Amino acid sequence: MSRHLDAESALPTTSRHRLLYTRATSFIDTHLGSADLTPSAVAAAHHISLRYLQHVFQQHGTTVSEAIRRQRLHRCRRDLADPGMRHHTIRVIAARWGMPRPAEFSRAFRAATGTSPSRYRAQHLPPTADEQAPASEGAQR
Repeated sequence: MSRHLDAESALPTTSRHRLLYTRATSFIDTHLGSADLTPSAVAAAHHISLRYLQHVFQQHGTTVSEAIRRQRLHRCRRDLADPGMRHHTIRVIAARWGMPRPAEFSRAFRAATGTSPSRYRAQHLPPTADEQAPASEGAQR
């Protein structure tokens, strides 16, 4: 382990920052479902200060909180548009990705997409066979 740390410390600063950013974003992706995933938790998992982690993310044009929120909302959008997830409520999908408070999720989702989670789902899910039946019956008459 110490050889590994020595090798990392020999890297130029920009390379160390890029490596830490990659590790931190990978950690975020792996732990998105945990409501306890916070910038402090990411910093602690990497044995660095929150301030240093924020500095590294700032070098990439974002914040740790924004990276977490963006990834969570991306996963929620994906699941809301997935026909295989149709039987899961919006609340369950949001909680699955670490957003257990419905009102906060709705506000964040609307701010990111310009629409509510339920409208997004309706627009992106193909209609079920039951929903298509009345339209096709009417077309046959």
